[in-house]
Parts: sequence; structure tokens; C-alpha cells
Amino acid sequence: MANLKRGVSIYSYSGEYGKTMDLEDCFQDIADMGATGIEILANSHIDSYPDLSDEYLAKWQYLCKKYQIEPVEYGHWIDNRLFADRDMTIAEASARLINDFKIANKLGFHILRTKLGVIDDQLTPQKNWREIITAVLPAAEKYDVILCPEIHLTTVLADKMVADYVDFIETTGTKNFGLNIDLSVFQNRFDVPGVVVFNPESKHSLPEEIRPLLPYVKCIHAKFNKMSDDFTELTIPYPEILEILKEEEWSGYLLSEYEGAHKELHGFVSQELRKQHIMLKNIIGK
Repeated sequence: MANLKRGVSIYSYSGEYGKTMDLEDCFQDIADMGATGIEILANSHIDSYPDLSDEYLAKWQYLCKKYQIEPVEYGHWIDNRLFADRDMTIAEASARLINDFKIANKLGFHILRTKLGVIDDQLTPQKNWREIITAVLPAAEKYDVILCPEIHLTTVLADKMVADYVDFIETTGTKNFGLNIDLSVFQNRFDVPGVVVFNPESKHSLPEEIRPLLPYVKCIHAKFNKMSDDFTELTIPYPEILEILKEEEWSGYLLSEYEGAHKELHGFVSQELRKQHIMLKNIIGK
């Protein structure tokens, strides 16, 4: 049976984080809406990053226990633009990735949203991503983490890079590389006021296209742009997508990621998250 669980990416609070909300405020808000999982972005939400201080680790463990929140996904990057005149070497990229593996492991994360140094607006990964990932797979196994590139607009599920990721998993046989599907790939409305238009051609995937990929999907970003007052997401066909997940008995976290307007308005995102989680509960039954 499918075991769909609800969580929240703190990215959703980016307009308020560090201004009107701190880390504990996010935990409290997530728990209050009945969600049980959390995603952080390493360089935004770890005060001491790229180091992990004892103080932050203690605070993190305290908050997870207090609010009964599970660490679900740790967002990080291969920062291919760090040097103006050259790409990172495999050794440099590996060292940074392994540092993240160690931090994620200490914080209790097993799934990593690994941005592979995208080089254009189509989110194409840097050319030597296979070599970099291959080099760090033994360390990923050691620290019990799964690296998952995120598939979101302007990428769609039929794009070659998605097939390349699947081919890498099948060819290597690794259990430490997978996919994070962002539901923006199914966005089929771009005419709703206040919604970001990612690409002028309104290119999108159909819900059925996720079925063959689900064996490789370790986490899902429950992207949303605008909720109605009757708890309907206005740009993404959530009922069809979630019914497929239930039919295929996919188990894992749906991590809410708000990408709409007015993030800076105090309390606005919290309200929108609650609307989305009512919708999710209505569809998945919990």
C-alpha cells in the first residue's frame, strides 16, 4: 500500500526566514499543520555552513524531538560557478559533496536534493556530472545518503536528461542515486494572476508520465503556486497526480514548496501551506 506522507520545505518561508521567522518558528508551523517531515537548504538554513557547529546540531536535534519532525531532504549544490575562469575539478566537487554527506548524516537526513551545477535555463547539468557522482558513490554509501537531482520546470519528464539519470542508475546499479520530482513539471496553467511563468511555451508533462519513473523517485516536491479558498491548487492537476501515486503504491514524502507571490507578507505563506495541506489530506486521506 502507498504510504504518502506530508512535509514542508523551509524554502517556502524564504520571504520571512531570518526576518519575522526563525528555525523554530518553521518547525512549529509545520507541526501545527499536521505535517511530519522537513527539508532544509544547507547554505540558507545552517548558520555555520559549510561547517556544522555543535550548537546548531544540538538545536536541530532538540527541535526534531520537540515537534516530532523527521529530517527528510537536505538541499545542496555542486557550485560549478564558484570560479570565474574554470569549472570545479572532480576532486574539488567531491570534497564539497562529501562534506555535505557528513553534515546530512549527522542531522539525520538520508535523501539529498543535489543540484548538479546546472549550466543553462533548461537546467542541463554540468557535462562531467557522471564522473563526479561516480567518484562519490562509495562515500554516499558510507554516510547512508541518496543523491537526487531535482526535475522541475523548465525540464519535463520526457527530456533527455531524465533518461540519462535513469540510465546512470540502471547502469551502475547504485542505490545511492535517485530522482526528486518537482510537481511543477505538471503545471498546465500559466494564466493565473500572480503565478510565475517559467517558460513562454507552457511546456509541461502529463501525470501519466510519472508512472515509469516512480521506482527511482525518492522524494517529491509538492510545488504549488496558488490555492483557492476551496482548497484547490489552480495550476497543477494534483488529484490526478496523487491518484497515480496511490495506484502505483509509491511511498514517501510530499514536501510542500510554495513558489507563489507575496512570500514577504507576514503569515501569508503559512496560510497558503495550510490550504495546501487540507487539499493533500482530502486526497490522500491523512
